[in-house]
Amino acid sequence: MTVDTPIAGPDTASPPAWLWFEQALLDTGWARSVRIGLRNGLIDSIVTDVAAAPDDSVHATGLPGLANLHSHAFQRGMAGLAEVRGSSRDSFWTWRETMYRFVDRLRPDEVAAIAAMAFAEMLEGGFTRVAEFHYLHHNIDGRPFANPGEMAEAVAAAAEQTGIALTLLPVFYAHSAFGGAAPVEAQRRFVNDLDGFQRLLQESGRATSNLPDAVLGVAPHSLRAVTGEELRAVCGMSRGPIHIHIAEQVREVEDCLAWSGVRPVDLLFDTVEVDRRWCLVHATHTSPGELQRMAASGVVAGLCPITEANLGDGVFPAADYLAAGGVWGVGSDSNVSISAGQELRMLEYSQRLLQRSRNVMADPAGGSTGGAMVRDALAGGAQATGADVIAGLGEGQVADIIALAAPDGSAAPPGDHALDHWIFVTGDGSIDAVWRRGRQVVKEGRHVARPDIVRGYARALSRVLSDA
Repeated sequence: MTVDTPIAGPDTASPPAWLWFEQALLDTGWARSVRIGLRNGLIDSIVTDVAAAPDDSVHATGLPGLANLHSHAFQRGMAGLAEVRGSSRDSFWTWRETMYRFVDRLRPDEVAAIAAMAFAEMLEGGFTRVAEFHYLHHNIDGRPFANPGEMAEAVAAAAEQTGIALTLLPVFYAHSAFGGAAPVEAQRRFVNDLDGFQRLLQESGRATSNLPDAVLGVAPHSLRAVTGEELRAVCGMSRGPIHIHIAEQVREVEDCLAWSGVRPVDLLFDTVEVDRRWCLVHATHTSPGELQRMAASGVVAGLCPITEANLGDGVFPAADYLAAGGVWGVGSDSNVSISAGQELRMLEYSQRLLQRSRNVMADPAGGSTGGAMVRDALAGGAQATGADVIAGLGEGQVADIIALAAPDGSAAPPGDHALDHWIFVTGDGSIDAVWRRGRQVVKEGRHVARPDIVRGYARALSRVLSDA
């Protein structure tokens, strides 16, 4: 599959490019008057307390790009389609029926175009890497493509077109309910047996082999979609990240209890070895004991506050999880709205409503809420996506950098206050520029290939929705 406007890789023959920031979040902490040299996609040098040179690209606040640890890119195309009430009470399960109808009409080129739109918006919103929880595998009739990685190639093409770093998580999906129940017709494009999934995983590796910094992992969809034996087999197929949906809905917890006698997170820990490679997506309805097991194991809680609010899932008990030393990150999931800052804001505000308190996600010893959340999300996102980064800009790192503009043209709020201002005040309007592997992919708040991406997206969505 080809792309219209791929973002080129680093030019090894070019001299270093220089960025200058009024302040930047380095791996050693905040620094002032920071000059950063970029070469071959990496941060070549960092100098502090210096004036900008005449040819430097000058900005207010610099910080590392965040990782989006949970996305279903194709769902960007159905954003807004499920905001109509039915004749009965709407829920996640009624939303899922809308999703099934939408996915029935998607072909590989349309998936590529929709994913490109989602990935461009992620870069504009402060995400420089995405963990794509990829479960749309087969043709419209449910039969595998001649190339099992056809849809994975569509996702990889979108990553190439936009320049975003990709952690691809092919999803194993075999059943419709706990106990190995047969899949339903609407799930025909998702399902595989273990042999088919092994082939899919191999082709997914080929699809991502030419993408810079790509990571390949696996994603058993959920405990209701895999048996214990299948879960163990899938986890043994990869040394990369392992992601799973878990305990998102009360009904899911009730069904798990009815079938197994234990709650979902406990069932997972009782079935396989769970360690730092794992990301437990949502984990919304977890008991205190389950939270303790998660925190002690070092897993990442994959929180998607905007989608969880949109679907009426509930609110993750973040205060208790933080108190236990838990690691977390954020993802855009259904992509109904895409923004790193808005995800962090929604997370903090949902906790304020739940706890009837303020600054819940801040360090209990005190300090900036935005600063604590950005550092936690950087660390958790990097761990969950298999990215080799740390929570601050440093020499030798991949040059994934976002620039926040100063509010209203004034001086940037100092240090962590700039992060508070971004998350709680200005939102995405703060993001002025983004560099991904040293290439500027966002200028003046917009992706550099946005016109072509929007045209491709509009054509794809027009075709898909005309079949409704």
